[in-house]
Amino acid sequence: MNGDLSNPTFEDQMNSHKQKRLVAEPNSYFMDVRCSCGNILTMFSHAQDTVVCSKCHFKVASPTGGKAKLSNGVSYRVKKDN
Repeated sequence: MNGDLSNPTFEDQMNSHKQKRLVAEPNSYFMDVRCSCGNILTMFSHAQDTVVCSKCHFKVASPTGGKAKLSNGVSYRVKKDN
């Protein structure tokens, strides 16, 4: 055996399936997205609909099978738990 099964490392936990971790946690998150016009909006990382900026009507993100794909010129940051 290469590792201790009773005390897995953080990397081992993050590489395992979300339901097989010692403490189950989702892979999804909320994030603040800054559009190219400067408007900041909150969206879900696994959005199932197209996300459009409310000011300039620019397509910020488009859905894929899993995580939403952000458009070019868009930056984001993950929201922390409060």
